[in-house]
Amino acid sequence: MSNHKVRFSANLGFLWADKPLPEAIHAAKLAGFDAVECHWPYAFNANDVVAALKDTSLEMLGVNTTRGDTANGDNGLSAIPGREVEARSFIDEAIDYAAQIGAKNVHVMAGFAQGVEARKQFVDNLRYAIDKVSKLPISLVIEPLNNIDAPGYFLSTTLQAEAIIKEINSDKLKLMFDCYHVQLMQGNLSRLFIHHRDIIGHIQFASAPDRGTPDTGEINYAYLFDYMRSHGYQQPFGAEYKPVGATDDSLEWMATLKRLLE
Repeated sequence: MSNHKVRFSANLGFLWADKPLPEAIHAAKLAGFDAVECHWPYAFNANDVVAALKDTSLEMLGVNTTRGDTANGDNGLSAIPGREVEARSFIDEAIDYAAQIGAKNVHVMAGFAQGVEARKQFVDNLRYAIDKVSKLPISLVIEPLNNIDAPGYFLSTTLQAEAIIKEINSDKLKLMFDCYHVQLMQGNLSRLFIHHRDIIGHIQFASAPDRGTPDTGEINYAYLFDYMRSHGYQQPFGAEYKPVGATDDSLEWMATLKRLLE
């Protein structure tokens, strides 16, 4: 067992998604989470979010860049040739908002695109984003999404993300290691964690294959989190699962894992 107390972050994109973001932050605190993260907080006044974070003493671990025109299928724009202006405006928006609320990470969403030009566009936009955060206490993360839920998404494996991170070679750019996506695409979570340990910026989790509560499905999170902590990972693990019904009724897993990992 690791000496480090296991900590969990609530992803408010999925948990308490029926509540306004400031209320969801308070709900996460009441439920016993140690931090929060979200997807797209931009509809909420940053001052209200800051107040909720201050009231609860919770840290905001990350936000995502806006997806774009979701009605027409957008899921991020940063790897899409010809949409650089929009992509960079979303990068600016995310970094500015993150700075206002004290968020640690901005997830730069790549979008649906493939090929050499898409990769070049993504690298160029990531370099732009790195320049924007160079003097801020904010890092960037990129996240491979599985091609079952997000067919055609530019990033689908950790190895693909690793190549881009190594090419750009900035300590401001890290890998979002989402256990759910990685399990569906690659498996071998323990070995991949070790392989990518130096470039991992944040870890998220849900059951596989259904993205439900982490005490179901094919991943043994008690084993996995203990392994990750014993190999030096000390940050909160991000709960990004889809509750069936009320979030408050879905949280038995947290007490169980805390007990097993004490």
